[in-house]
Amino acid sequence: MYEALTPFHLAIQVRDIAEAREFYGTTLGFSEGRSDSRWVDFNMFGHQLVVHVNPELRHRNSQFNPVDGKDVPIPHFGVVLTLPQWHEFRVRLESLISDFVVEPHVRFEGQPGEQATLFFLDPSGNALEFKAFADIDKELFAR
Repeated sequence: MYEALTPFHLAIQVRDIAEAREFYGTTLGFSEGRSDSRWVDFNMFGHQLVVHVNPELRHRNSQFNPVDGKDVPIPHFGVVLTLPQWHEFRVRLESLISDFVVEPHVRFEGQPGEQATLFFLDPSGNALEFKAFADIDKELFAR
């Protein structure tokens, strides 16, 4: 069983603030908090995601590890959602994201840890995963 969690804080590099605002704010629908000319806070499902500009950043070539027959990008980050939230977010993304790294699907079907998951990249090459479990208490840390 997992313990009650407080919001996480994650700061990542992006190559352009305006591009990040468009992607995280408009495309993904994350509301904006505090900002400066070189960074922006976003509310990512109740968590604090901060993008910091690094104009030297080039599109990253992620490495991949095979997981349940799919190539999963590393590193990556994201949020574990409820199954209804995941389905709603997936529908939104499918109309806005044309190139998923890993298409929305159920991973580990019928096995411990079964989960709905999807992966995509932001414009700076950061890999994001959003997943959900039918029974998070039982499946999040299943073995």
